[in-house]
Amino acid sequence: MYKLNPSVKHHLVIAIFISLWLFIFAFIIKPFDDGTINFRAWFLISFGFSLMALFCYGLLAIVQKSFYKRIEKWNISLEIFAVFLFYLMYLIGVFAFYKSPILNGGYTFSQFFSIIFIKVALILTPVIILARRYLIKLIPVKDDILLFKGENRLDILKIKKADLVCISNAQNYVEIFYLENDKLCSKLIRSSLKKVQDDFGFLVQIHRSHLINPMHFKSWRNTNTIILTQIELPVSRNYKDVLLAL
Repeated sequence: MYKLNPSVKHHLVIAIFISLWLFIFAFIIKPFDDGTINFRAWFLISFGFSLMALFCYGLLAIVQKSFYKRIEKWNISLEIFAVFLFYLMYLIGVFAFYKSPILNGGYTFSQFFSIIFIKVALILTPVIILARRYLIKLIPVKDDILLFKGENRLDILKIKKADLVCISNAQNYVEIFYLENDKLCSKLIRSSLKKVQDDFGFLVQIHRSHLINPMHFKSWRNTNTIILTQIELPVSRNYKDVLLAL
């Protein structure tokens, strides 16, 4: 599964880099110079094309972050679509600039696309792909922290998600089992198993009285019992299929 760094700030740095790189490359190499473009015109072309790349990629950064926050996932198809969306915006923008009174370009849209835009896309694509892959490495690593709150003011437990082993029903309380310095500990909190499950959707129910953190599932002891980290729990017949799918 492909990842996305949703940080607009990080993507704006890439947008600036792409813009500067495109300006330097276009102004020095002149990849589509036919020998008739003077210095002023070529400077305007290079500056306009690079500035439009900055604007379009910045707009893409905002759009993809908004979309990512709504679906909370990313894959290779969405990554391809994001790059395609950038090029679509960029094509419209640079063609409008090319036909504006500033340049007053003579190519039709199809000529502009085949003679100029394709070359620009070939120049930019490897840079965009590598830059976006690099941004994935800048995603901050955060320890998921779980905060359990009971009905009483002092019923509070704050632990890492990876340390939570399981939760069991204890009449009007729930007993939370967790690791602390590699030792199994527990704490009673006045709450219900249903409320805990509603608050923490990653928990898996294996019995009407037990929820487990699937990260700590080890193996089956027998057809009615599973082994977790430092604890064993019974499994109800109604929940076996869920466990077998882990």
